[in-house]
Amino acid sequence: MKKWRQQSQSSAAIMLRNLMTMVIGLTLFLGLFIILAVGQQLLREVAATTINITNSLIKVNIDGDDDWKSWRRNSPLDTSASYVYVHNLRKDAKDKYYFSPNANKILKIKPVKVPLVSNLYYRPKFGFLYRRMVHARGIHYTLWQSMHAQLAVLWRVIQVTVILLLLTLLIAPFYIRRLTKRLTGPIANLSHTTKIITASKEPGSMKLPVPDHPAEVTELAANFNELLAMLDKRQEQQKLFVMNAAHELRTPIATIRSHAQLIERHGEAHPEIIAKSVGYITEESRQMQQLIEELLALSRADQLVLEVHDFDLSAIIANTVQKMTGTFPQTFTTKITPNIHYVGNENAIEQILNSILTNASKYSPNDSSVAVQLEQTKTGTIFITVADQGRGISEADKAHIFERFYRSADIRGSVAGTGLGLAIAAQLTKLIGGEISVKDNDPTGTIFTLKITPHSNN
Repeated sequence: MKKWRQQSQSSAAIMLRNLMTMVIGLTLFLGLFIILAVGQQLLREVAATTINITNSLIKVNIDGDDDWKSWRRNSPLDTSASYVYVHNLRKDAKDKYYFSPNANKILKIKPVKVPLVSNLYYRPKFGFLYRRMVHARGIHYTLWQSMHAQLAVLWRVIQVTVILLLLTLLIAPFYIRRLTKRLTGPIANLSHTTKIITASKEPGSMKLPVPDHPAEVTELAANFNELLAMLDKRQEQQKLFVMNAAHELRTPIATIRSHAQLIERHGEAHPEIIAKSVGYITEESRQMQQLIEELLALSRADQLVLEVHDFDLSAIIANTVQKMTGTFPQTFTTKITPNIHYVGNENAIEQILNSILTNASKYSPNDSSVAVQLEQTKTGTIFITVADQGRGISEADKAHIFERFYRSADIRGSVAGTGLGLAIAAQLTKLIGGEISVKDNDPTGTIFTLKITPHSNN
């Protein structure tokens, strides 16, 4: 029962029902319209015929039954289906009432008026009659025109219409089923493959088959494959992230544990090692705290929804650089265009700038300088550049420096850090809709450029 309900609510079943309803409705409407149109045309033809016949009657003088043969013989019209009742009001008339041949038999039973259609009557056991009344020179003529010929034509039209309806009802389901199968078949195939992918252990490594048609399903499958590829990439990044986080935490934990064990075993006999070991423990715990804080900051940046408002970007950058001037040994120089306002999140800008400045200081000589510049183009695009005089970044490393935990082989172990600062800056830059890039400084060092388009984060 459940399976039948699912099938009855499928796209193919819904499309089949709707299309069949539409086809049947259109066929019935067109058939009825054709029948009514043909019937109306036949009535017009009968009306025109009765007008011609009555015009012919009033041109001749029919005083008795003998005149009918002469009238029919001389009339160019077909009067074989015409029945005339004559009421002669002339004073010299021998017969006041007389009929054309067979008219008295027809009128023995009074015809019944058909509603809604003028001049149309029905005579039981005979059929439909069209009536027209005229008078001339004291004689009243009532013409009853049989509609057997017209009804035969109308009946033939009805038969053809019914046959076409039946053929439509027989052929349409096969055609509609074929059409719905072509349209919904690829979707059903995608649905089946999706279930297989959902049940697999590595869904991101699988792909949906991309049909050639219809275009919407082709686009859907391609987009879903892109989503699967992104999911696979995210899974690999997550695995790598966990491995790197575990690796970065393993070293300080091992150091803290070894020094704690050293104090526990030899602290009483050799008190001089306690201060040194406590110093190592303090330094390693500080690095662990920094790593955890950066991990939390990166996690928040992945899910953060920034609140935006208008603020003085020039003042924010100047204040951020001023706060860091006493923190790092390098000299900071600024070239900031005043009164540049930006609608965005100032905390995100501060954190991006802080990460870039920290990175510049970490890899630059103590006696060097770091230049910070803020400018805005005529089109409103904002550029924030940080240029240092450090060791620089190789071309191979430039493609990876914004990855989480990435640190080049030549600095790992020699320069303290977690490899998360630039990853946080890149994530926040993505959130504000900006772009961050890196290039070499001349003669040595690196230049980081943050490009922000006004309202790009809205």
